[in-house]
Amino acid sequence: MGEKRLSLEAARRIALAAQGFGVPRPAIATRRHLHQTIKRLSLHQIDSVNVLARAHYLPSFSRLGNYDRGLIDRSAWGARRDRLLFEYWAHEASLLPLELHPLLRWRMQQADNGEVGWRSMRSFGRERRSEAQQVLDRIRAEGPLAASDFENGKGRGGWWEWGEAKRAVEWLFWAGHVTTATRRNSFERVYDLTERVIPRVILSLPTPSLADAHRTLLERAARALGVATAGDLRDYFRLSPEPSRRAIAELVEEKILLPVAVHGWRQPAFIHHSARRPRRINGQALLAPFDPLIWERSRTERLFGFRYRIEIYTPAHKRVHGYYVLPFLMDERIVARVDLKSDRQHSRLLVKKVTLEPQAPGDTYDRLMLELRLMADWLGLESVDQ
Repeated sequence: MGEKRLSLEAARRIALAAQGFGVPRPAIATRRHLHQTIKRLSLHQIDSVNVLARAHYLPSFSRLGNYDRGLIDRSAWGARRDRLLFEYWAHEASLLPLELHPLLRWRMQQADNGEVGWRSMRSFGRERRSEAQQVLDRIRAEGPLAASDFENGKGRGGWWEWGEAKRAVEWLFWAGHVTTATRRNSFERVYDLTERVIPRVILSLPTPSLADAHRTLLERAARALGVATAGDLRDYFRLSPEPSRRAIAELVEEKILLPVAVHGWRQPAFIHHSARRPRRINGQALLAPFDPLIWERSRTERLFGFRYRIEIYTPAHKRVHGYYVLPFLMDERIVARVDLKSDRQHSRLLVKKVTLEPQAPGDTYDRLMLELRLMADWLGLESVDQ
């Protein structure tokens, strides 16, 4: 039976345990550790910013410590037989375990119908379908191609000003006709036919109904979050309210989700029936801006009393904490935020600014320095400089 009321401290510990915190990091992180971490979280978000490290590498570092980033590269973009992950739109652009592919085919079908995706791309599912077909035919004939391999693939203003071929191939990606075969040095996506990339054993899995897919995705979100509101659960895979409402009601009826009132939360919440309920959480971690523990900013405030906004797009003179700021989790609280940059040319991890939170414990700085030294080692940087 679920609890009727839950203290904020207990909710925080449940959430941290669900996300993989509070357990010792492995001495040597293996491919199995990595896959378990990504399976627990269901995805690692992808982002183009590389001031410190690519975003999809950071959640596993927060939980595993000094692991080989090549494990992710080979799992996502290596030989077909080695693949454990695929790219698709989930929370945002994400790396996901292969077993989630059938659960997202409904979104691919909606994109194929021109119902979802960026507005500038939706016409390829309707009146401009023949143009997308020409791009698809060329990939089928020539093999993996990037948007820049097409004459009109790149807009004059750079990647944020897409050419028509880029829009077409991104629609093909949304619709599931192509997927990412690999990434080039600039992190540019290289596309190939889905059937030449995703293992056959995955493609042969049956496609669940829309209702069943929503139920399973929401259940996975609940496992990853531990305790969450309905809005938190929907946000994890960016699901629509109405089908999610029905799915959550069914999960509650089946006692997979247990209703709970978290002290201080205005909205009712749900706890996954298998969630661990530890008495304490020990350890520390630097959290990426796109880490699933904190990516939903209102939930971060509810859980930790920590207001966090990324300031990348804020003019420099208006930034409060810095350009690429990572919150520092210590035991059960977020106690500091750190503006970091990888100075690869001089092999330095630059600590541009450290801001301690009110009532941060006295050993915060010392433990933060240990974590920064670990991060520098993981990134292959020789020094930590302030």
